[in-house]
Amino acid sequence: MKNSSHSDIQSVSLASFPKGEVRQAFYTRHGGVSPEPWSSLNHGGTVGDERDHVVENRKRCFEHFERPVESIYDVWQVHSADVVCVDRPRPLTEPHLKADAILTDRPEVTLMMRFADCVPILFFDPERRVIGIAHAGWQGTVKMIIKAVVDKMVEQYGCKKETIIAGIGPSIGPECYEIGTDVIEKIQLTFGNRTSQVLSVKSGRYYFDLWQANRMILEDAGVQKLEVMQICTACHTEDWYSHRAEHGKTGRFGVLIALE
Repeated sequence: MKNSSHSDIQSVSLASFPKGEVRQAFYTRHGGVSPEPWSSLNHGGTVGDERDHVVENRKRCFEHFERPVESIYDVWQVHSADVVCVDRPRPLTEPHLKADAILTDRPEVTLMMRFADCVPILFFDPERRVIGIAHAGWQGTVKMIIKAVVDKMVEQYGCKKETIIAGIGPSIGPECYEIGTDVIEKIQLTFGNRTSQVLSVKSGRYYFDLWQANRMILEDAGVQKLEVMQICTACHTEDWYSHRAEHGKTGRFGVLIALE
């Protein structure tokens, strides 16, 4: 993991992604203009913050990332297993597509998503020069969205699974993500006799390990190069937004990736 700061804006990045070939950053909540409870670099446009704040935060983020904001491609995240492949930025006046993963092989496109506990996963194939970003909460995890991403990289861009690099960024950790019986049933359907590897019980409460679950899915999909940051958003609300720890009254942090 690498750290970066510029003025008040701070970000971390994956050490395993080759510098000079791909640019990527997970932005903390610092350095924006949003007031409490969204303070301060909130990118969520549906959490109650004013639109002008979100627009300014996005502008600051892209300036720090050294990419024009007009290069953005983002989607309306809906906890699906849908993957979109794009070959141009999304015009800022164009409606968002509903999806939870984006792929591109175009250097003029900057992929962006927003998070507050769900797992951000970045992808890069250095041979085919393809990048991707995925959003996996418990729903996206049990729907195996990241397997869909790997399959799409192979099918659409001719990638080889063994050359794909993947990285899991800041998200809610295994000690903090308590779930109910309805979620347990869906986890069991996905992981079968391996459920005990992603589910733990403490004092009669059940906890879902999203990091391990997505690691297993990636390994099963054939990905051999994987980095997990192991930063828990719920444990570190001084730096990250956490829907669970902040009881829904919070913002969304931005994650960006682009080809150099």
